[in-house]
Amino acid sequence: MYDVNSKRADEFIHHKEIMETLSFAEENKKNEALIEKVLSKARAGKGLSHREASLLLACELEDKNREIFQLAKRIKMDIYGKRIVMFAPLYLSNYCVNGCLYCPYQFRNKKMPRIKLSQEEIRCEVIALQDMGHKRLALEAGEDPVHNTMDYYLESIETIYKIKHKNGAIRRVNINIAATTTENYRLLKEAEIGTYLLFQETYHKENYLKLHPTGPKHNYNYHTEAMDRAMAGGIDDVGIGVLFGLENYAYDFVGLLMHGEHLEAAFGVGPHTISVPRLRQADNIDSSGFAKGISDETFEKIIACLRIAVPYAGIIVSTRESKTCREKVLELGVSQLSGGSKTSVGGYADSNRQSEQFEVYDNRSLDEIVNWLISLGYIPSFCTACYKEGRTGDRFMGLCKSGQLLNVCHSNSLMTLQEYAMDYASPETKRLAEVLIHHEIENVPHEKVRKLVSENLRLISEKNGRDFRL
Repeated sequence: MYDVNSKRADEFIHHKEIMETLSFAEENKKNEALIEKVLSKARAGKGLSHREASLLLACELEDKNREIFQLAKRIKMDIYGKRIVMFAPLYLSNYCVNGCLYCPYQFRNKKMPRIKLSQEEIRCEVIALQDMGHKRLALEAGEDPVHNTMDYYLESIETIYKIKHKNGAIRRVNINIAATTTENYRLLKEAEIGTYLLFQETYHKENYLKLHPTGPKHNYNYHTEAMDRAMAGGIDDVGIGVLFGLENYAYDFVGLLMHGEHLEAAFGVGPHTISVPRLRQADNIDSSGFAKGISDETFEKIIACLRIAVPYAGIIVSTRESKTCREKVLELGVSQLSGGSKTSVGGYADSNRQSEQFEVYDNRSLDEIVNWLISLGYIPSFCTACYKEGRTGDRFMGLCKSGQLLNVCHSNSLMTLQEYAMDYASPETKRLAEVLIHHEIENVPHEKVRKLVSENLRLISEKNGRDFRL
């Protein structure tokens, strides 16, 4: 059994190694022979080390940069195909005892109305999300040991899974809460969460401590080692990420990959997902006061290099990004999108709630986003089959690495899109979905599977059948 005390954060996120890596990348950013050597390895689709990936990120050769973007697009299609998994955040509480300088939930913000949803209010929120068509949620909450207890989270998860409204049901609950104990992670696993999400914000320890001057989150090591405790507690799907704009983007890019490498070495499986949020305006927070923001072009290259470096990890982009930006990064590697999102506590049932965690740049409804994705040639997916079938952790990664993820997920995506079209879509979106499904069913490679999926699609549309999965 893995000993969670065997390695500390300062050992697997090593500042000196990151700085040496950045120096190596800077010195070789125009070294065509070395960049080509890294690209040759990447073309095999097996991923790259943090040092190799940092060289691609730093590359200033125009022709090689074109190759980087083309390779990212190819890897994305080879592994994930056209499917884009849809989800929504659900904010439970904005009570928080931390003093994070970039977050409006920090305790010093006296203008923020503090809200914690009751179980009945959670029910109203979930029904509103179900009426949109969502099947997958990511729970969000501030850190407050009095208001936001583990018992509250467990009760909330139980409430959510029990709510059945018309044809609606939440089939996967992911959770993004503060670092906690191994025992608490065991409790979350027993509550049948999907992915445990926790973002590092920045891996630069000195800057991290300045950005988190007070509260439990000030403890850099405890926060950074959270995924070790989560995986030791039985949660084998974990999602990592950084908040780009707080630190030099290349530094956090390397730290992110080093964290993934550590999890792979310690547990035999890396992160299930990687999130790449950018710092945005928020109540009482002026993002212009942070001098390390990144352009859309840099953001796109980060995503392309992540897709090449960690080909089997899902990449998540939220409604922090605009429609234009999201369209560009979809083809470069993104596999999950939020849609119709509210970042205020209670915002789905009551759109007048004024407690947003950050400014949303893509305010379209879920139906508008589904319509848009189909128009671009993607398959919006509400699938939770791998979670339901126990294909998590190393079993999920095994499916990816064997090349079978595309086959299984393609079929499951079509069935869940058919459900969405029947239950929630506007007439135009339904028409587009039916045309797409009719075309894509022919791309299911195995005849027996194709016949099974075709029959399930018929049962969904004619017999009100639901939740079919391979």
